[in-house]
Amino acid sequence: MADTMKLQVICPDRIFYEGEVSMVELTTTEGEIGIYPRHIPLTCILAPGVMAITENAEMKIAALHSGFVQILPEKVTVMAEVAEWPDEIDLDRARAAQERAQERMKTKDNSTDIARAETALQRAIARINTLK
Repeated sequence: MADTMKLQVICPDRIFYEGEVSMVELTTTEGEIGIYPRHIPLTCILAPGVMAITENAEMKIAALHSGFVQILPEKVTVMAEVAEWPDEIDLDRARAAQERAQERMKTKDNSTDIARAETALQRAIARINTLK
């Protein structure tokens, strides 16, 4: 049997994923990270992006929003604000959200929360990239 580790992805409303995997790739605030079994212990803050799960030589992808990941040699626990499989994503809605966020970021008035607009843009892009 191939070398595996346990992966658990937990959202506030459900356990999104639970299983044995050979690799998981995530986007952290520091950049992309690939995690294999026996990885050194590490805790990271997640940024919106695509999560790639390799299970039984098959890759599954999902959009992952903000959260945290705890990495241990035999187990990875992802605590995500939101996680979505491709079939749960409405592409038209994601594109509309991307356009709204880009428009808000172009606004130069002080009432615009730029950080919030940037986060909305990152989430929309994560959703769109999950469907590619």
